Amino acid sequence: MKHRLASLAVLALILTGCSATAGGDTDGTATSGATSSAPVEEVQEAPAEPLDMTGEWKQTNSNSADSYQAATISGEQITINWVNDAESTTALYWAGTYVPPADGAQTHTWDSANDTTQTDSAMLASGDPTKTFTYENGVLKYELTAMGVTMTVEMSKQ
Repeated sequence: MKHRLASLAVLALILTGCSATAGGDTDGTATSGATSSAPVEEVQEAPAEPLDMTGEWKQTNSNSADSYQAATISGEQITINWVNDAESTTALYWAGTYVPPADGAQTHTWDSANDTTQTDSAMLASGDPTKTFTYENGVLKYELTAMGVTMTVEMSKQ
């Protein structure tokens, strides 16, 4: 009798273990359908490419096509200039630190420390000791205050 109970217990374990591949529901009831002996393939996502913010950036929300801000990110520095294409002029607005994102990050925020050795002598430069930059969905953003007006500048990589 013990041998028969042990055999039933083993059979129950085998059937329970196979029910998921034999068309069983999670509640233990059987469903109709053919069984498949094909292995279940796991979908693996490719690792995210490191976010590379180095290069040239241009303001996308300027009110003028020929007057805007442009940035360069290189090494551990970000430099932003006022650009006036109509007069072929540029003027420094920001020179500060750049902190690259962690590998795999798709958004990034950092506080840039002002390089006052460059900005102190620039007439149109920000006097802020730090400036917060945010990158998300291909857009680099920061706040700009000039002549008592504050706005959020949005840039895209060129």
